Amino acid sequence: MNYNFQTAADLLSICGSEKLSLAEVMIRREMAMDERSREDIYCEMQINLDTMRNSIEKGLEGEVRSVTGLSGNDAKKLFDNRDKAHMGVHMAEIIASSMAVVEEVNAAMGKIVAAPTAGASGILPAVLIVCGKERGWGDEKLIEGLFAAGAVGMLIASNATIAGAAGGCQAETGTGAAMAAASLVELSGGTPQASLHAAAIAIKNVLGLVCDPVAGLVECPCIKRNAIGAANAIVAADLALAGITSMIPFDECVMAMKSVGRTMHSDFKETARGGLAATPTAKRITRELGLTEADG
Repeated sequence: MNYNFQTAADLLSICGSEKLSLAEVMIRREMAMDERSREDIYCEMQINLDTMRNSIEKGLEGEVRSVTGLSGNDAKKLFDNRDKAHMGVHMAEIIASSMAVVEEVNAAMGKIVAAPTAGASGILPAVLIVCGKERGWGDEKLIEGLFAAGAVGMLIASNATIAGAAGGCQAETGTGAAMAAASLVELSGGTPQASLHAAAIAIKNVLGLVCDPVAGLVECPCIKRNAIGAANAIVAADLALAGITSMIPFDECVMAMKSVGRTMHSDFKETARGGLAATPTAKRITRELGLTEADG
């Protein structure tokens, strides 16, 4: 059996004919392409899972500020206030964890897993690890979740882009949310079709989102967009698990993302020339840091 797939339609066809999960198809694809054993591939993914978990734990300590000094400790503030959060304790922990990875670890030059990118690295670990802790999911199950997420991320990267410089923030936090949503649905017992409906919904929710980093740094608004990305993933997953479908199929949502990214003005694609990066406050911060537009 050929487990290579180029589109979600291909992936679902394999899942249906072989009665396999997204994760299992991705695992078999990796085994065939890399000519490695299942054990080797699982061990490599375990390293990624451990790094994700460590980045959350370190980030929630709240003792590290970014190299620029622009960010730090916000994740811990929310985490410490989670009992009072209107969104509920569980969601507050997910959001705080997503911010912790990007704010306290990535911006401070710590070790993270860029899944799909460094700027969107908090979404997938926060959703999977915090939900996994609540549901009692062990590492083996979480690793399967990462493979399912990888299948979705690969489809977007192959057919559109995961880079903010090419497609705006829709391509970064949008992909991160789609990966997390699909993975969460699969781990919760949803079908492959439901997982891809969740991914499609997550993409639609941020279609057109610009990439406008203040001073060209992956801090503002990136950190808080990871928070929104994590919430997006949870909402999309719960909708799909309730039997709610995306009117527009996943593959077509990815095509739309690509089209929007192509027509998006370059000022809104990680150049720090538009959006929030062009505000007076952002320009002042850029000058104070001794940066120029070209540096961004």
